[in-house]
Amino acid sequence: MKPTFIDHISIWVKDVERTASFYTKFLGSPIQKDKEVVAWKIGDTKLFFGLSYKENPAAFDKENIGLNHLAFGVRTLEELKQWEETLNKANIKHSGIKTCPYSKKEFIWFDDPDGIRLESYLRSL
Repeated sequence: MKPTFIDHISIWVKDVERTASFYTKFLGSPIQKDKEVVAWKIGDTKLFFGLSYKENPAAFDKENIGLNHLAFGVRTLEELKQWEETLNKANIKHSGIKTCPYSKKEFIWFDDPDGIRLESYLRSL
């Protein structure tokens, strides 16, 4: 049997309030929020950010084994331009619209407060 969808993704963070404030700028209001977790629903997938169980969690490093980045998909260049405008209005530092040398698709990358690399990626149908 093959899975037909991704139900949820969980990512540990240092500060839920800081994370909620950052992601609300471009994902809107969360579907769940308390002092230990904040979550959004993107399509059919839930995205959870929760406090690490470790007292002193190591900093995120996209170059280590594990998660490199999380990409939010868009279907048109106009949508990608809207992402760029949203990030600009929220004063979130980003790459600007770039073209991937491998896929030849446009994207914007930016980092969250914990240094987790995020991307808005143009996917063609």
